[in-house]
Amino acid sequence: MATIHKIGRRKTAVARVYLTEGSGKITVNKKELETYFPTGTLQYKVKQPLMLTENLENFDVKVNVYGGGITGQAEAVRMAIARAMCEVDVENRGTLKPEGLLTRDPRMVERKKFGQKKARKKFQFSKR
Repeated sequence: MATIHKIGRRKTAVARVYLTEGSGKITVNKKELETYFPTGTLQYKVKQPLMLTENLENFDVKVNVYGGGITGQAEAVRMAIARAMCEVDVENRGTLKPEGLLTRDPRMVERKKFGQKKARKKFQFSKR
């Protein structure tokens, strides 16, 4: 099997995933998964597509991720791995799609408007 390359995005985070057959080692930006994503919740998010398709020990995952915050990066990695699992086996799509792992989340940060304090918050109004 050749290397499978997929991209996942969330907010401003972009993750490039390279999937090869191996022993289940996940490397994020040349660091171990547990080092890069220290909390259990983020580690679970990254491993979720592999667990649902029962391929946690079958593939080595190399990830390059940049932009956004730590949660956005974890969700971008999750989407990229889910897309790669669909390319490995078409039956995986039926498992991952109901979980919402193949849907790109379109929510982005709303821009700040001029004449306002933030995107929606206004400056304090004084009548007198």
